[in-house]
Amino acid sequence: MKRVRINAGKVGLVFKKGDYNRVITKGIHWLGFNEKVIQYDLTKPFATPVALEILLQDKELEAMLHVIEVKDNEVVLVYENGNFKSVFGSGRYTLWNSLKDYKFTRVDLTKIYITEKIDKTLFSNYALTKYIRAFEVATYEKALLIVDDVFTKTLESGTYRFWRNDTSIKIARADLRQLQLEIAGQELLTKDKAGVRINFYTQYKVIDIEKALLDNKDYEKQLYITMQLALRTFVGNYTLDELLEHKESIASSVLENVKNQATKLGVRVLNCGIRDIILPGDMKEIMNQVLVAQKKAQANSITRREETASTRSLLNTAKLMEENEMLYKLKEMEYVEKIADKIGEISVSGDGGMIKQLKDIFSVNR
Repeated sequence: MKRVRINAGKVGLVFKKGDYNRVITKGIHWLGFNEKVIQYDLTKPFATPVALEILLQDKELEAMLHVIEVKDNEVVLVYENGNFKSVFGSGRYTLWNSLKDYKFTRVDLTKIYITEKIDKTLFSNYALTKYIRAFEVATYEKALLIVDDVFTKTLESGTYRFWRNDTSIKIARADLRQLQLEIAGQELLTKDKAGVRINFYTQYKVIDIEKALLDNKDYEKQLYITMQLALRTFVGNYTLDELLEHKESIASSVLENVKNQATKLGVRVLNCGIRDIILPGDMKEIMNQVLVAQKKAQANSITRREETASTRSLLNTAKLMEENEMLYKLKEMEYVEKIADKIGEISVSGDGGMIKQLKDIFSVNR
């Protein structure tokens, strides 16, 4: 006989000649001939020394164990005393159930949606992240969820997590902010065959993400081509002078023309306009010559108008003096005063009659 003591927090398995016999718990026990005991810590996982199926035939021992069977397409989240402890992959696990309070959450990895009640803080835990795939949709975006190449639903902004498995999951995003499309350096011919280069801009927003991403391929490129063709059509209907004069109305016409096509692309064109009209070097020189000629013609026209007005004023003055003797005399005195201002000295001969000589100098015979 052999005396064995099992302390608190431990348990012993008794084997006789290598075969499992019984389980013994806290206290003093006597072992018979050819019996030996293996002690286990109840706070640690149980590592069976023989086939577990043999041990579980003992109902007393079975009642003391958690036996967790995890299939190939499953994982089990283990919580110990209310706190997340670990993740069990496929296999068999045994835990003592007396000292610690264990809870288990079983997850079927053949599905993609996380329907289990799992605290969000655990999603950043490395033990769990390898079983999860996450997708971010920004505040200014919407996205399409595509599962096994089949459109499933539209996602608003946020973080989306799915179980990791063989199911294909794709996220197609679209920016919902106001966007700008530049059509730069377009070489176009006007109605009068003048070659110009135009820089054009378009502001737009995505309003139907399903049309933009599912019904159309590269909706931005298609919008670019649509705007480009509309611009080419309208520029070709104007002469160079008309183009320069009505470039704002051309932009409005282009905007109106592309609205329907833009709607089919899932976007709304908000605004567009011609930013620059660039002329070739020889055309610039010709335009400058035309501008100089126009300005000279305007200057000559103004000069002729001023001369005509001056002549008309003199004629009116002459008519008034002819009809009014006093006005005529006053005009004479005005000119005499002007002449006197420009005379440095006056010579008068000394043979008398000085007053008469001055009168003769400044008198005007009509």
